[in-house]
Formats: sequence, C-alpha cells, structure tokens
Amino acid sequence: MQKLTAIIPAGNEIHNIEEVIASVDFADEILVVDSCSTDGTFEKAQELATRVIQREYGYSASQKNWAIPQAKHEWVFLIDADERVTPELREEIISVLSQSEPSHTAYWIGRINYFMGERVNYSGWRNDVVIRLFKRDFCVYEDKQVHAEIIVDGTIGKLKHKLTHNTFVTFDKFIEKMNRYAWWQAKDYDKKTGRLTPYHFIIKPFWGFFKHYIIQSGFRDGVVGFTISTMQAYAVFMRYVKLWLLRRGRE
Repeated sequence: MQKLTAIIPAGNEIHNIEEVIASVDFADEILVVDSCSTDGTFEKAQELATRVIQREYGYSASQKNWAIPQAKHEWVFLIDADERVTPELREEIISVLSQSEPSHTAYWIGRINYFMGERVNYSGWRNDVVIRLFKRDFCVYEDKQVHAEIIVDGTIGKLKHKLTHNTFVTFDKFIEKMNRYAWWQAKDYDKKTGRLTPYHFIIKPFWGFFKHYIIQSGFRDGVVGFTISTMQAYAVFMRYVKLWLLRRGRE
C-alpha cells in the first residue's frame, strides 16, 4: 500500500481539530499546519497528530504550497479543519492507495455541504468538488488569494464518495469570513478588473443572487438557500467596494 500523509491546515480551530484528526487516523502521517493559533489548537494538535508545524498565515494557497513539500510521504490527502472523511470515503482512499501504482496523479473529491445546521442540496453547492488526494511532487496550488485550485502535472481521476463540509460556526463568524475573503478577492480582481462602474456594484451582485437562488435552485433549500444567495450577492458587492478602497490606499 502507498504511504499517505494527511495535511490539516488549521488556525484557531479548537472546535474542529480533534474530530478532523480522528477522521484521518488511517493516514501514515498526520501533519497539522498551524497558523499561530491562540485558542489551544496548537497544543491539542501536538497531543493527537504525528507532527505539528507553525507558520504565520498569509493566504490559503501560500500556506498549502509551503506545507505540501514537508509531507513525509509521496501521496498527500489535504483536508480542511471543517471537513470530515466519511467511512465510505476512507475505504475508497485506502482502496486507491492499495494499488501498486494508482491510476491517476490526483483525484477530485465531492463535498456534502452543511450551512446553519442544514444540508445544502442546491444553491450552487450541489456539484462542489475539490482536488484533495494527490502526489506531492506533481501538484501545486495556483497563486490566488481565494478559491485557488491545484494545478496537476498528470491525469486526474474522481472518487465516488464525498467529504462532509460544515463551513458555518455562527452567523457572525460567517460574516467575518465573507468580509475577510472580500479583501483577498479584491487583490485578485485588481489584476483583471478595469474601471469600476455601476455594473460592478449593482448588476453583478444582483446576478450573483439570481444565479444562486433561481438558476441553481437555491429556493429549494428554503431559508438556508435564500441566505446563501443573499450572502453571495453581498460578497460580490463587498469585493468591489474593497477593490475601490484598495485602489485608493484605504485598506
């Protein structure tokens, strides 16, 4: 069987760290990459993981690209602290790595998303997939502040079973996260956005709501779907407000 390193990026995740480590206990090495937590995450991870390393957090892709080469084993499974490996996914990963040479360099894995305690079946989150199982030396995250994906030098397969993902802690924390992401996205969009116009502040946020709520059937998720769609519109609006501020040196 191929040896596996599970990498867990974490920053102030004391409410998640025990469960996420337990969900990857089949890995040969569990490597926690702590972003200088102040809530006890670092200390708890030291008790449970194979190895814990620390680095000040810049943005997600930078943190992960720093961590991946430090994996002891060639195969890496990267999991965020708010995700969990289901028993079915666990067995499928073990099956893939039991081959003398797995068929692909990396694998897409779907996610079952939960928000405000409810499973999200629509709202644009239905077909959510991420590359999380891959060969260490053939993959790197694209250099983006937000929503960077892995660039793979090789073929990509897809696993049948999914991760569970609960991005919601409290509504206030979620708003804080959206605002933080808006700053990071503003930096990404500064490179490809021309002069800001009413189109960016009015049409694009409205389209964000319409796409998630109507086209992607967010209305079928009830209050959760309406909230997600509204927050998507808010995130687009804030992205361009913060880009406007960024260009004027008013961060």
